Amino acid sequence: MKLAKTLFLCSAATFAGAGVRAADLPAKAKAIEYVKTCSLYGAGFYYIPGTDTCIKLGGYLRVQAGLTTNSLYDAANSGSAGAQNRLRNVYSTGSREDLTIDTRTQTDYGVVRTFFDSVFTWNAGGYAGTAAVNGSTAYSGAAVAGGTLGVYYAFIQFAGLTIGKAQSQFSAPWANYPGNNFDGLPGGGGWDPVNQFTYTADFGQGITASFSAQDQVQHDTTNIWNVSAATASGLATGAYGGNDIAGTASPDFIAMLRVDQAWGVFQAAVAAHDNHAAYYGADEATGHPADKWGWAGQLALSIKNIPTGPGDTVNLTGVYTNGASRYNFQDYMSTSYAMYGGTGLAGAYQSVGLGGLSDAVFVAGSGQELTTTYGFRGGYTHNWDPRWATSVYGAWAAVRYNNTAKGYICGAFLATLALSSGAAGCNPDFNYAVVGLMTGWTPIKNLTFSADLAYTMLDQKYARGSTVTLPVQAGIAKPGATYELKDQNSLTLLLRAQRNW
Repeated sequence: MKLAKTLFLCSAATFAGAGVRAADLPAKAKAIEYVKTCSLYGAGFYYIPGTDTCIKLGGYLRVQAGLTTNSLYDAANSGSAGAQNRLRNVYSTGSREDLTIDTRTQTDYGVVRTFFDSVFTWNAGGYAGTAAVNGSTAYSGAAVAGGTLGVYYAFIQFAGLTIGKAQSQFSAPWANYPGNNFDGLPGGGGWDPVNQFTYTADFGQGITASFSAQDQVQHDTTNIWNVSAATASGLATGAYGGNDIAGTASPDFIAMLRVDQAWGVFQAAVAAHDNHAAYYGADEATGHPADKWGWAGQLALSIKNIPTGPGDTVNLTGVYTNGASRYNFQDYMSTSYAMYGGTGLAGAYQSVGLGGLSDAVFVAGSGQELTTTYGFRGGYTHNWDPRWATSVYGAWAAVRYNNTAKGYICGAFLATLALSSGAAGCNPDFNYAVVGLMTGWTPIKNLTFSADLAYTMLDQKYARGSTVTLPVQAGIAKPGATYELKDQNSLTLLLRAQRNW
C-alpha cells in the first residue's frame, strides 16, 4: 500500500510539472517595431511606431541674469525698477526649460502639421513697499521651488490654414529681435504668439499672402483710458485714466504679403483693430462711447549674406498705428512709464519722466479719441567667425495724442497733480528709444553665451522745468513731494547661457 501511494504521488508530480513547463513556454514573439528615421521634413524627425506620422522633439534650456532691472524682459522704466532707490534690483535672474513637439503627416490634401511649444520658467521677483505698514516690504515673484508653465505655440496647419496659437501674421519673421536678446524694443509687431485663424496662399518663388483673424485680448490691446476716472496715484505712474476695456467684440484682422528669397525677406502688413470700451461710470446706465476702429501698417526688410561676411544680416522694420498701439509697442513692453532721477531744480525733491500709452482715450459723455504712434527698429549682425557674432541694434517710437485727447489728459494733470507750467506746458506726447550692442560666443554647436547691453531713453514732452506734486507712493517708497518733469534713461545688461537641443 505504501509503495502504491508513493508511485501515485510521483506520477501526479510528473504530470503537474509537465503542465507547468508547458504553460511557461513563451508564445511566438511579435516583431519589434524599431523607431525609423523620417527624412521627409529634415533632420531630427522619426516615425511614430505603427503610424505614418513623423515627430520631432526639441527645445532649449536657458539661464539668464538682468543687471539694474527688476525684469528680464524690459528696461527699468516703471515700478520699483524705475524708482531708482533701494527697492530696485541690482540683478534679477531666471531659468527656463522649453519643449517643442512637431508632428507632420502626408495626406491627399498635403502635409498636416501640429506644433506645440511650452516653457517651464522660474524668474526671480523683487520687493515693494506695503501701504498698510510703514517701513515694511513684501515679495512678489516665483517661490523658491515655484515657477510658471507657459504655452507659446499650439497650432494645426492644414491645406493652407493655420489654426491656433502662432506668431502674428503682422509681425516680421524676426519680430522684435532684429539683432538682440533684449525684449523691450518698440517699432513693430512682437514675437509673442496669438490665437488665430489664418489662410495663406502660396504663389511660388517664395511669394505668399496671408489673411488672418486673431484674438486681440491681451496681445493687441494697450489701454482704453476713461480719463474721468483718473486718480493722483494712477497719473503718478503714467496711467492717464481708468482702463475701461469691455468684453470681446471682434478679432483683429490682418492682411500680409511676404517675399522670402535667397537675398532676404520683404514683408508688408496691415491690421484693423476694434476699440470696444466699457461704461462711462460704475454701471451700464451711465452709457458708453461707440466703438471706434483703429489700424496699423508695417513694412519689413531683411537682407542676407551682405558683403561684410558670410551669414551677416540687416533687419529693418517701420510701423505706423492709429488706435492700435500694440502693433508698435509690442506686448513685452510696458504701457505706463515712471522713471526717476536726480534734479538741479530748486524746490524739487527729484525728477521724474512720465509717459502713458493707449489705443484711445475718452471722458464721460464723449467719444473715443484714437492715439497715434509710429516708429522703427533695426539690427545688424556680423559673424566674426563660426563661434563669435556681434549685433548692433536700435529702435525709436513716438506716441502722439490729438488736441482733444490732450485736453482731457491735461485737465486731469492740472486738477490733480498741480502741473506748474499750466495748460501751455502740458503735453502727454513722448518718444521712446533703445540702442544696444550684443555679442555671442558659441564654443560648441547649440551652446551660446551672450551679453546684451541696452540703453533706453524716455523723451517726455512736458515743458522743460515744469513740476508736478505727486502723492505718497508707498509701493516704491516715494514721498509726497514736488518733482521736476524731465527726460530719463536706463542702462541694462542681459547675460544669457542657452543650450538648444
